[in-house]
Amino acid sequence: METANNQVIMQFPSKAANIGFARTAVALFAAQLDFTLDELDEIKIAVSEAVSNAVIHGYKGTEGLVTVTCTLIEGLLEIHIKDEGIGIADVAKAFEPAFTTEPDERMGLGLVFVKEYMDELVIDSSLGKGTSLTMRKSPWQTKVGA
Repeated sequence: METANNQVIMQFPSKAANIGFARTAVALFAAQLDFTLDELDEIKIAVSEAVSNAVIHGYKGTEGLVTVTCTLIEGLLEIHIKDEGIGIADVAKAFEPAFTTEPDERMGLGLVFVKEYMDELVIDSSLGKGTSLTMRKSPWQTKVGA
């Protein structure tokens, strides 16, 4: 296993007010790499959607903790977002555009955006135990060898 070049761990209550905090904090951390402004915006959106899912769907109106771990390893950003909420019954279905457990209030595009904006996305979820998302992204210049 590679040694992390840098790492930060944040833990906060599952309150909507903390979604913006998480997105901004992760973007500031990610700025240590050579991401473009567009890539930083994509990271912000992916983090917002992932943390929103934890707050809105993971805890369903109750309060719990959301943990966000950001790690820089050899030019790669890894973001790990974890909740201890209700879990996802069908992870494959959750990736389908327009699928939502709250059709009157949500568009069902959160994980679609996360998957689109990150290089890699892995979800591990257990009913009654919570959900863990691991997202990875490298700066565009690194991918093309510029």
